Amino acid sequence: MPDHSHVLVGLRPSIALSDLVRDVKNASTNFINGKRWVRGRFSWQEGFGAFSYGHSQLSGIIKYIQEQEQHHAKRTFREEYLRFLKKYEIEHDQRFIFKPIE
Repeated sequence: MPDHSHVLVGLRPSIALSDLVRDVKNASTNFINGKRWVRGRFSWQEGFGAFSYGHSQLSGIIKYIQEQEQHHAKRTFREEYLRFLKKYEIEHDQRFIFKPIE
């Protein structure tokens, strides 16, 4: 999708999620800029969203990720993300909610 990426990982409890995201953002930013895939400098927005899953949910999550294009034809990622936050009563800071691509 042009405005977000999904990364499905299994993470050991000894690894901080924020460290993983920092490393993924850093490496992908360097790769994208090194390949000059975008005009100017690419950079990620501040913040990230993360959701945990149970092993029994894995096939449904994979299907959800694979069907992003069809799914977001009906609802933007931002709209969907805000619905998740509301549904699961997750406190959040509006400064870190995804901004639309201009």
